[in-house]
Amino acid sequence: MRFVSLLLLPVLALTAFSASAAEADVQSLTNLLERSKTLTARFTQLTLDGSGTQLQDTKGEMALQRPGLFYWHTDAPNEQTMVSDGQKVTLWDPDLEQVTIKKLDQRLTQTPALLLSGDVSKISESFDISSKQSGDVIDFTLKPKTKDTLFDSLNLSFRGGLINNMRLVDSVGQRTDLLFTGVKANQPIPASTFKFDIPKGADVIQE
Repeated sequence: MRFVSLLLLPVLALTAFSASAAEADVQSLTNLLERSKTLTARFTQLTLDGSGTQLQDTKGEMALQRPGLFYWHTDAPNEQTMVSDGQKVTLWDPDLEQVTIKKLDQRLTQTPALLLSGDVSKISESFDISSKQSGDVIDFTLKPKTKDTLFDSLNLSFRGGLINNMRLVDSVGQRTDLLFTGVKANQPIPASTFKFDIPKGADVIQE
């Protein structure tokens, strides 16, 4: 019995260490996210399929404010605007002259933008989190705990305490990379940024 107990001791110690490290990663990510009450930036979004073939390359600008407010505008020629007022999300496609309005899904695994703009107090309930740091850059890997999710893994990278880039990979290997530039945190953002006025004559779809 003593021999068995001695064998288990290193395992128990390793388990305790892993749990402690995981808690530290969660706390570190939570602290970084909550540090930015508002956030504005330009972004470049690159989407590749499972074989590495480029599907889309777009640029745009975004603004976020806690809790749950975000504005996302993609430049022409693939122009779109997405706005959340914390309750619903409005998507405007000027090429189709179509507005789509749907309830905001509060699950972090369904709405990645909420990781930057929403309530992250339950982040450990949704993801297993690990991190690695090099100088002033810290990278987090988030793995959803459930299968009902839009992606298989999500990477968040911070430089100097500010979000630098994101990567989402789905179940078929499609990858979306987002690089943020000109990032500004905790600057005032007009309330009108998170309100969308439906253009006259637009086709409106309620989901």
